[in-house]
Amino acid sequence: MSWLLAGALLLSGCTSLPDKVEPVTSFELDRYLGEWHELARLDHSFERGLTQVSAHYSMREDGGVRVVNRGFDTEKQAWKEAVGKAYFVDSEDIGRLKVSFFGPFYGAYNIAKLDEGYTMALVIGPNLDYAWLLARDPQPSQGQCEAYLAEADRIGVNREDWIWLKRCD
Repeated sequence: MSWLLAGALLLSGCTSLPDKVEPVTSFELDRYLGEWHELARLDHSFERGLTQVSAHYSMREDGGVRVVNRGFDTEKQAWKEAVGKAYFVDSEDIGRLKVSFFGPFYGAYNIAKLDEGYTMALVIGPNLDYAWLLARDPQPSQGQCEAYLAEADRIGVNREDWIWLKRCD
């Protein structure tokens, strides 16, 4: 989850599952928790100008997920941080969650692709205007990235629209 999703929640408050997006199954939240680096995202004003974006997921006492998104604002030369919460929409073994940074408004967090080692993820929001490529390693291989971009292509995310924060080697 990134800053982009925070804005998506404010604007849409929607937990939809876009056509062609099939959330991963056999999902294990414990393996997903921890630090993720944002490699690429689609453009939105609320995330514009942020670099070094990361998301940290940990458990909440109520069984939900604590979400901490952090990025460096290049214009203000300062770090920005947003704290939110996420909960499963369906069963806990399906990578489909709803996340909120703004009170009662929730947005979709659909994990469309996730490798066996939980090292890279393609996340799609409530529609195809919201997408992120996340990785544990801030510089994964080009081959890893290509497999995720191919899935994004299949879903309908325009490859030219990605904003790259970190390039794949």
